[in-house]
Amino acid sequence: QVQLEESGGGLVQAGGSLRLSCAASGRTFSTYTMGWFRQAPGKEREFVAAISSSGGSSAYAESVEGRFTISRDNAKNTVYLQANSLKVEDTAVYYCNARRFTAVQAMRVMSGGDWGQGTQVTVSS
Repeated sequence: QVQLEESGGGLVQAGGSLRLSCAASGRTFSTYTMGWFRQAPGKEREFVAAISSSGGSSAYAESVEGRFTISRDNAKNTVYLQANSLKVEDTAVYYCNARRFTAVQAMRVMSGGDWGQGTQVTVSS
């Protein structure tokens, strides 16, 4: 099990950028596939992006492809989500998810693993 803590959320105007971070506890971070999900008010939690344990492969939701970039630093036990060209519809609570023995593409399904408490991202028009 790993403890996760997200940070970096906030209020930004449409077209702006934010960098979210997710810090993980423990010495086995480098063995986890990591993902970002988000949940807007009144909607289901949805997949945003995922990255393999080594950082060598990644996957994105179609809605953020080309605007968001997921990365990780295993030496710092941290995964990042660089969100550019933000849109009002990106407003949501963003959650970090950690799973072992999971392929990057399989992260698209919201199922299991460890979750952080979330960080709020609000994009104003």
